Amino acid sequence: MSNAKTTDNLSFEQAMQELEQLVKEMESGDLPLEQALAKFERGISLARTSQSMLKSAEQKVQILMKQNGEDQLQDLPQELDDQ
Repeated sequence: MSNAKTTDNLSFEQAMQELEQLVKEMESGDLPLEQALAKFERGISLARTSQSMLKSAEQKVQILMKQNGEDQLQDLPQELDDQ
């Protein structure tokens, strides 16, 4: 894929937005096979980048929690979870 954009400079939100758009385009079923494959490849790259960002954020949260004397992440209280 010679015109592939890099995912390195995207924010998590930008990557997710582009991934959602790719899914919509592919679900339409109107793409030629070559374009669908290129979009699928881009989607995989975006998904991997997003997953990496989430893992990094989780690790940072765990480090901060340990610094505050808590070893594990805890579930949100139900009233916060419903908002």
